[in-house]
Amino acid sequence: MCGGQHWRGLGLCAVLLVCLALAGCAGSSPAPIEDRGVTPSPAGRSYRVQPGDTLYSIAWRYGLDYARLAAANNVPPPFTIYVGQQLALREAEVVAVAPSSSQQPATQRSAQEQPSTAPASASTPKPVAATPKPARETASAAPPRPPLRPTRSPPEAAVGSWRWPAEGPVVRGFSSTLHKGIDIGGEVGDPVTAVAAGQVVYAGTGIPGYGELLIVRHNARYLSAYGHNDRLLVREGDSVRAGEKIATRGSSGTNSVKLHFEIRENGKPVDPMGLLPRR
Repeated sequence: MCGGQHWRGLGLCAVLLVCLALAGCAGSSPAPIEDRGVTPSPAGRSYRVQPGDTLYSIAWRYGLDYARLAAANNVPPPFTIYVGQQLALREAEVVAVAPSSSQQPATQRSAQEQPSTAPASASTPKPVAATPKPARETASAAPPRPPLRPTRSPPEAAVGSWRWPAEGPVVRGFSSTLHKGIDIGGEVGDPVTAVAAGQVVYAGTGIPGYGELLIVRHNARYLSAYGHNDRLLVREGDSVRAGEKIATRGSSGTNSVKLHFEIRENGKPVDPMGLLPRR
């Protein structure tokens, strides 16, 4: 009897140890960005737009080219999307269209304008009762409101030269399979600067693993991203100059102070070290 009780006691201890180990894993910090990579987007999959999303952030999350994602869903510039809108996660060829003088900036659009999922009809659409919310609106907001600043047309010129986004050592390099950018070490509050002139197309925390994130569009070919910031100093729609301070370094979304920096070319991650100047 005593021997049986002894072995049963050991078995209970083993079970308790396993439970404690599992609890410890559950309470650990979120998976770092280098373990997340790009979320796969298999053919036929779709995404429902959530509050805080932009077309650029959705394309970034799924490793798609934003212009071709827009073309696949008939979303015209300036790529306004709406909460609840269903987007097909695929790419289509972009058809160049000359800008019309009658086109209105996103900030001047009528509150009755509806999202379009098909080519525009020649006839004037009838007004409808329901008004969709832009994706940057919160679910509880009443009428849709324009962005904080007018959306300007981003520069289309080629990037003449690239600058480093921050001072400090490169503590982790690029990997095409595990780590889609580089990590630059430093101290909390160190300046983060734009690597080239462009327009801020995303500012927020909606993409898992990046913390406080900025995405800058430099032209139709290149986007750059700056993650794990402590504080964002620019907003969506802002134009930024090369070398302009756009954020301060931090550890948001990760367990150490560092800047996670990426460059995407036509939607695909490229090694920033191949573009940045040698130190």
